[in-house]
Amino acid sequence: MQYRTDLALETEQLLKEAKAKAIGYTKKQRQIDEDIAVYEIEITTPEGEKAFGKPVGTYITIEVDGVLEQKDGIKERASKILAAELKKMIPFDYFLKVLVVGLGNEKVTPDSLGPHTVDKVKITSHLFTIYEADGDWEMANVSGFNPSVTGVTGMETAELIKKVVTLVKPDVTLVVDSLAARDIKRMSTTIQICDTGIEPGAGMGNRRKPITRDYLGCKVVSVGVPTVIDSRTLIIDAASQVSGWNEKATEDYLKKTNLDMIVTSTDIDEIIKDFSEIISAAINITLHPGIYS
Repeated sequence: MQYRTDLALETEQLLKEAKAKAIGYTKKQRQIDEDIAVYEIEITTPEGEKAFGKPVGTYITIEVDGVLEQKDGIKERASKILAAELKKMIPFDYFLKVLVVGLGNEKVTPDSLGPHTVDKVKITSHLFTIYEADGDWEMANVSGFNPSVTGVTGMETAELIKKVVTLVKPDVTLVVDSLAARDIKRMSTTIQICDTGIEPGAGMGNRRKPITRDYLGCKVVSVGVPTVIDSRTLIIDAASQVSGWNEKATEDYLKKTNLDMIVTSTDIDEIIKDFSEIISAAINITLHPGIYS
């Protein structure tokens, strides 16, 4: 079965399960503490691109246990680890200018991570204009933009972002979006960062125009959290636990019924709140080290 997922780490697991010969990538793993682990997958060749279905680049997955349970200091620890990884992709300097974009529909909870995150990021571009400053050692020149979705605006999201990029002229566009996962547990535990840009809706089968360096003309870094899962994945996983399960029969049934639904967790409101706080705090630490160090 073809599983839908935006996560490089899950794709690697699927390749291993299928015993596919996946070459052209490297993987590193670090256990930060008892609650947080960091995985780095670097796709290095065209063969790796083909195997993963993702472009050459670096994909960082941060797994955080205990966010919904509100473990002591877990969100602060997660923010600092995420900031440490973001700093590798977006090094701070005196002239740094960044556009932070929140993809998604604020009125649809599973798709609202981007807008809610950008709303919490410290925007400073207007201050640089007021004081006619060309740079600063404490904070970057940061603009924010929530473009909504094509179904609301009638316009292609990537094209709107490109127009804003021509106005802002950022060194980096930092995109925050909701992702799709194979494993429902990842909705409350996982953050992915990559330096290759993002293709909105790819994991849910609703592909939009990619938001990449080639398209925007500047570096693109994306941050995402899985908030939805394909219903077929849940059915397959549940059925596989039953004795005498027939995989082919289950797949034939799903094809015949044309069951094509995207589902989310009952805790999605809390997940969006917690992870928008974690990601926005990490962005503020990364882009404004003199204020949020």
